[in-house]
Amino acid sequence: MQPIILKVLGETIQVTLLVLLMMVVVDALNVWTRGKIALLLEQGHQWRQYIITSFIGAVPGCVGGFTNVSLYIHGMISFGALVGSMAAASGDEAFVMIAMFPKTALILFAMLFILGIITAWVTDKIIKKAKIQTCQDCPESVVHTSEKGIKHFFKEHVWQHIIRRHLWKTALWTFGALIIVEFGMHYWHLESISSHYTFVLLLLGAVIGLIPESGPHLIFVTMFANGLIPFSILFTSSFVQDGHSMLPMLSFSVKDSLLIKMFNLAFGLGIGLLLYAFGL
Repeated sequence: MQPIILKVLGETIQVTLLVLLMMVVVDALNVWTRGKIALLLEQGHQWRQYIITSFIGAVPGCVGGFTNVSLYIHGMISFGALVGSMAAASGDEAFVMIAMFPKTALILFAMLFILGIITAWVTDKIIKKAKIQTCQDCPESVVHTSEKGIKHFFKEHVWQHIIRRHLWKTALWTFGALIIVEFGMHYWHLESISSHYTFVLLLLGAVIGLIPESGPHLIFVTMFANGLIPFSILFTSSFVQDGHSMLPMLSFSVKDSLLIKMFNLAFGLGIGLLLYAFGL
């Protein structure tokens, strides 16, 4: 038991340090590009919305999701664009995937980006045809204007945001997921269970993806990294879940938040089952 714990602890530290580095880089880019995104969207074609918001969503971490929610609340992007961006998002789990299986992670992110654009377009078509009203109860959000400077960046973004709010949770969830998988492989015949119940795991991945929180999805990331589940399960979970990017949206409109999750569940499960049927 002790060798397993030490092994998992070492892997957790490695992953956490790499995640910290990537989070700092992404957050710095987000601060640098703040305001420029709005300029790109002004008087832009609808497809430009889909491409930009899906790209922002596909960027690892929660900042992209928060940015898109703010754009939606301010009426700068459509409901479909927000749905597509959430489909493209994988939350903080994206950092862990890059650390564990970088090549497959990049392929997954590219797929989510492209499918996010398509999902955005289809969703807007459905919304228009079904005459579904959106953002009826969204209050105007307050845009936080960050002061400039390295000191402010490290204090507010690195310490307050990344380390105090995200990193420790990612580390705990990573450790927990690794422990479950390692013990499962050694004592509970997890390989046999996962091979016999892949369809059930795919459905479970979609359902767990509805949780607006970073962390639960890591069990599927870890299982995939250990070769216990096929790509279709990882894809389905990644498509439906969006880390905690949905949390700010819940404070603006519960109705729209539920609609977003239902659209992503339907699209994610549908595409995931298609991949599963093709043996992926």
